[in-house]
Amino acid sequence: MPDTVDHALAEAATRIARRDAELLLGHVLGRDRTWLMMHGAETITATQQARLKELTTRRETHEPLQYLLGEQEFYGLPLRVTRDTLIPRPETEHLVEAVLDWSRTQASMSRIVDVGTGTGAIALALAKHLPDASVFACDISAAGLAVARENAERLGLGGRVQFRQSDLLSAYRSGAGQDNLFDAVVSNPPYIPSGDAAMMQPEVRDHEPHLALFAGDDGLDVYRRLIVEAHALLREDGLLAMEIGYGQREALAALLSGWKDVRFFDDYAGIPRVAFATK
Repeated sequence: MPDTVDHALAEAATRIARRDAELLLGHVLGRDRTWLMMHGAETITATQQARLKELTTRRETHEPLQYLLGEQEFYGLPLRVTRDTLIPRPETEHLVEAVLDWSRTQASMSRIVDVGTGTGAIALALAKHLPDASVFACDISAAGLAVARENAERLGLGGRVQFRQSDLLSAYRSGAGQDNLFDAVVSNPPYIPSGDAAMMQPEVRDHEPHLALFAGDDGLDVYRRLIVEAHALLREDGLLAMEIGYGQREALAALLSGWKDVRFFDDYAGIPRVAFATK
């Protein structure tokens, strides 16, 4: 017997949050939530019904909604996301905004690199808003880079960002002549202490790539390497801008003690979220 929109939603909402059910059914039907509310008596096919049940079951096991929908918005850009990439967070938009603000104080901003690009979120946002800059982006994950490249093409930014597979900045060392130094190194690196895994939400711990989440016992392993590598590849007075985790401000201040103009910026919750330092 054919099912209706209202009945399918009601059934799914007994297993997952109503809003999630609406988004999933809208995804299956290619419709928005407003359409669903106005067409509750519309019938859906058996194939659509089966697809909704499959997605509902996956959401029940805490698979992130963004992976099920295949998309997440970041800084106004619709980005494809997969299990090979970290899901872009609103907190990371503070990093982009801070870098854009800094760029307005510079005579030129010609070369920027996003380290650990994932979906390409940071690099693509910067490329869109800094049309004269050459933007580079790297990631250790080949699968993640494939997603980033796809996002660049979808957004019409394929010619604006140069992607490269690299363990942090290692792929750029051979060309580190004066003309190839960067004006800014930007990164949202892994920063969660490995011992915190048990306390994390299952949506994150059980589904997002651990390589993009965890950074040793104290969460600082990647920062230690990145700070050294960035210093070698930045121009004089170039910027290192990094997202940081909760409670990491003092540790980052110590790691950046040899840098100039070390600053921290809070997110909307008043938590230090972005670290700035100049070479």
